[in-house]
Amino acid sequence: MDRMDFKKYGYAVVDWIAEYMERIEEYPVMPGIEPGRIKARLPRDPPEESEAMEAIFEDFKDIILPGMTHWQHPSFFGYFPANTSEPSILAEFLTAALGAQCMIWQTSPAAEELEEVVMSWLARMLGLPAGFVGVIQDTASTSTLCALLCARERATGFGVNQRGFPAGAEKALMVYASEEAHSSVEKGLKIAGYGRENLRLIPTGEDLAMLPEALEQAVVEDAAAGRTPCFVSATCGTTSATALDPLRAIGEICRRHGAWYHVDGAMAGSAAILPEMRHILDGVELADSFVFNPHKWLFTNFDC
Repeated sequence: MDRMDFKKYGYAVVDWIAEYMERIEEYPVMPGIEPGRIKARLPRDPPEESEAMEAIFEDFKDIILPGMTHWQHPSFFGYFPANTSEPSILAEFLTAALGAQCMIWQTSPAAEELEEVVMSWLARMLGLPAGFVGVIQDTASTSTLCALLCARERATGFGVNQRGFPAGAEKALMVYASEEAHSSVEKGLKIAGYGRENLRLIPTGEDLAMLPEALEQAVVEDAAAGRTPCFVSATCGTTSATALDPLRAIGEICRRHGAWYHVDGAMAGSAAILPEMRHILDGVELADSFVFNPHKWLFTNFDC
């Protein structure tokens, strides 16, 4: 594709996107197809020759689009809110064009410094404590995994990275989360080597929020048995019911027992940008780590 063709098809794609977003409510939310239907329409073998962009774009509209669930549809209520906008789409164009690996300052100075500034803005917008700094991860699940790894190393004097986990269940590092917590806690502790048996799921009350007294009882029992209360995850807005765990009460328990305190605000944390909603983060200053997803409420793409 030469530069003139790039401009031609680029304009065509932008026109299609604009029309799609204008008429999205005319599409069915769910595709209503059986498994395997799309796969059956795709070539079994990779093409031997290149194809014209017109043909590829037509295949997208004829084969792929009818099999899509339309997450931006006004009647889509699954998982979490719509998460894109026209400025976000154009920003994707720019980042794709630059094609940069922005992991550290040496690989992309401007991107690293921009990330630092924007994360500082977000912390101030949410009313987070002045000492909080942040980075962008690919998902909230990865953020929780990072917090689990940090908690693991702090609890072992940075020994697991050097020597691995000590043998013996009596030296287990314990993880606590409510029965309504996101699955990323369990997935993360498995990856980090804690072991599924060392996860305590704490009961919730009628409002589906974690019961602090049940948490403290579990922590005390584990400590008495020689296990180490290592990591507690509280949720600001559960995925299933937007339940709000009592952050301050949980944080005070963590302080008393020396456990790493992680606050998962992926679902509802963005709401704290509104001063009248700032109360949902009451007690977050006690946290060792905090995660939230701008893409859930702030009209950015999934990468944010």
